[in-house]
Amino acid sequence: MNILNVPGSEPTSPVCSAKGCRADAVWVLAWNNPKLHTPERRKTWLACEEHREHLSQFLGVRGFLKDVVTLKEWEDRAS
Repeated sequence: MNILNVPGSEPTSPVCSAKGCRADAVWVLAWNNPKLHTPERRKTWLACEEHREHLSQFLGVRGFLKDVVTLKEWEDRAS
């Protein structure tokens, strides 16, 4: 599964979703907005070690965060 989907570019190492961060992603934060998405739908944000907690809290206080797993575990689940 190619979790990095950037139109017009070749896939490289996935990077953190935090604004302005270009660090390699280590974590996948799976989430959904129950007002917009069906319960089984999962959107993803990627996080480096430094931003995992901050992004998790952002999604968590809104009730959106469903799961946090390593990028490797997420990719293994998809294959």
